[in-house]
Order: sequence, then C-alpha cells, then structure tokens
Amino acid sequence: MRFLSFLFIFSIITVGCETKPSIAIKPQSFSEKELAICKNEPCSEITLDYLLVEGEPEIAKKINTKIKDFLIAALFLGEDENPSAKTINEAAKQFILAYRDHKNEFEFDMAYEANVSVRESFKNDRFLSLEMRSYLFTGGAHGYGSVLFRNFDLETGALVDTQSLFNDWEAFQKLAEKAFREQHEVPSKGSINATGFWFEKDRFYVPELLGFTENGLIFIYNQYDIASYAAGQITVEIPWKEIQPLLNKTYFP
Repeated sequence: MRFLSFLFIFSIITVGCETKPSIAIKPQSFSEKELAICKNEPCSEITLDYLLVEGEPEIAKKINTKIKDFLIAALFLGEDENPSAKTINEAAKQFILAYRDHKNEFEFDMAYEANVSVRESFKNDRFLSLEMRSYLFTGGAHGYGSVLFRNFDLETGALVDTQSLFNDWEAFQKLAEKAFREQHEVPSKGSINATGFWFEKDRFYVPELLGFTENGLIFIYNQYDIASYAAGQITVEIPWKEIQPLLNKTYFP
C-alpha cells in the first residue's frame, strides 16, 4: 500500500514537471555574402544577427515564424502593404536588387545598408521577451532605426497582448507617465508636451510594444514618434520593485 502511495505521488510530481515547456535559444546570422548574386558583383551590406527557438515543435514554430516575419519586413522596400518574400534569403535578394534598380538616381555613389537584430531581453519559465532592432540606410541625409519588442507565452508560443501583461492597466499607465516625466524632465503637473514633445492631443500614451530586461520594464519611442529625428530614440525604464505589483502573475509569479 505504501509502495502504491509512493508511485501515485511520484507520478503527480513527474506530470507536473513535464508540463513546463523548455526552449533553447540558438544564435543565427546572415549577410549578403551568402547570396549568389553577390559572388561577382558588389552588394549592399546586410547584417542580420538574430535567434531561433528550439524545443516543443509547435511552440518553436510560432515564435520562429514571428522572428522571420520581422526580418523579412525589415528588409522590405516595396510600395505594397506586405512583402512578397517568403524567406530571409529572398528578402535580402530583393533588398539588393532594389538598390541596383535605383543606384543611378543617386547624385553620389552610396550603397544601401541594412542592420537588423533580434535578441532575448528577458525570459522566465513562462514568458519570453524579444528585442527587435533595425537600421536601414537607403539614401538621403541619414538612415532610420527603430526598435520594438515581442512578448511570447512559452506554454503556447502565442504573442501576449500588451494589456494582458498587467493586472491593472490604468495603474500602469499612470506609473508609466510618472516615470516618463521624471526621466525626461517634464514637470509633474501640466502639459505632457511642456518641454517640446509631440504627444497627439497633449495626451500621454505608452508604446504598444513594450518589453522587459533583467532590470525591469522598458518602453521606447522611436524617432518621430513623439519628437524630432535629432532627439533619437526616447527610452523609459521602470525597475522591477516598482512594476512587479502591477504585473500579471501568470507570466510574472
């Protein structure tokens, strides 16, 4: 009887352990040098540093698809709403051919450039936050860089809606505005645009795609979002001790 009881308890523990999915992060890279069209003719510079996920097949597939979609979209220069490329190689080839089609229009000899990265910014047993950066130069006075975050449920591989990360969205918005004002020297009362920011209708908002790091929560406004290009990317960070009480315990136990 004691032996059967032991087996029952052991089976519960084993099943409980097996329900936790595990993933492995595998670094990847790509450059224009891997393309056949660049073997005998100079090409625009393309540097991709990213990651792919290995583990439970369905979970890994969902996450990796979003990563590849981002890389393909980052290289897309067409006028259509969505890129036609289905692979990273195809997207890179289209980027290079676009330059070759338009290089005679430039007054000076200047090549296109693409530098794109995807990295893990935070992970626990249930949750993965990825930082996705891109910088493209396609002529003109300067290039353009942007950063966004994607957050994944590691039990399903699905993207987590931003508001679902919090147990009190309104309280978080108030905390985020307070942090923004303090970190960017905006008076605690009065217009959020008092020092020259461009918040529409003078109303603070949190970027839709925020992320997490070992230090806490982070959100970034890209150039032209709320200020001029010269202002650069505008970052706000909130430490764990301040943000933890407002986070959804499903993802942040």
